Amino acid sequence: MIETWYARVAQNVERVMVGQEEALRLMLAGVLAGGHVLLEDVPGTGKTTLARALAVSLGLGFKRVQFTPDLLPSDLTGVNVWQDGAFRFVPGPVFTQVLLADEINRATPKTQSALLEAMAEGQVTVDGETRPLEAPFFVVATQNPIEMDGTFPLPEAQLDRFLLRLRLGYPDAEEEVRMLERLRARHPIEALEPVSDAAEVRSMQEALAGLRMEPELVRYVVDLVRATRVDPDVALGASPRAALALQRTAMALAALAGRDYVLPDDVKQAAGPVLAHRIIVRPEVRIEGVTAAEVIERALKAVAVPAEELG
Repeated sequence: MIETWYARVAQNVERVMVGQEEALRLMLAGVLAGGHVLLEDVPGTGKTTLARALAVSLGLGFKRVQFTPDLLPSDLTGVNVWQDGAFRFVPGPVFTQVLLADEINRATPKTQSALLEAMAEGQVTVDGETRPLEAPFFVVATQNPIEMDGTFPLPEAQLDRFLLRLRLGYPDAEEEVRMLERLRARHPIEALEPVSDAAEVRSMQEALAGLRMEPELVRYVVDLVRATRVDPDVALGASPRAALALQRTAMALAALAGRDYVLPDDVKQAAGPVLAHRIIVRPEVRIEGVTAAEVIERALKAVAVPAEELG
């Protein structure tokens, strides 16, 4: 059921995006797992187009906010205005289903933090009144890892709220040729139609709970996460929330592959996108070129893999 839904949505998105099959698979895993995604890449690689194409294909409401230093928290969440003798709430763009937070690190920490409640609890509190957001609610945030002038790096607490961090990268030569041919006339996203809806997305998310994950694999997830905490080059390892995120993402990847059980390979594939942004490497070894990705590779090599017969 989930596999056919994935194939339908992926095929539709690929009418717009060229050469981003792996990123799309991971983003749909994020949707299934009920998490949020941080797209970190240089400008022009299709981050905004991918988010918009995904929202259209899923039949979900979509809003884009350009984060800038003068953006206020109320510009996101909404504000109460006095009208006709009473206060009336004017909802902000966070009241949607897919929110694209473009260049999130260009807004001040106060504005960045306005998203925390929405991302963690699916609700927004303004002037003491809490309002729920419509499910499913999915944040896609982007940031440019190269141009850091005038930016406010995301604090660890906010990074930890993103289920996955992905990089799109450049397409290869043939993919870039196909992209140029498609875009000679109008952009194909203008003709894109939904192939799913919010009710079906919620149904797919609920179906994920039926997947099997053997105790040996749960232990494997825990051992991988704990290995990042004891690595001598790490100042801060992955948290228990990271273990939950790794388990949930591995289950989603298994479901997208058409299985009702999780394999060690699902955990391995999820490890980098789930854990890397949650690990802080010690400054003195970072200067020497040690990265969080390297720490994860060490953990994957050091931790014993459960028997493949688990499925």
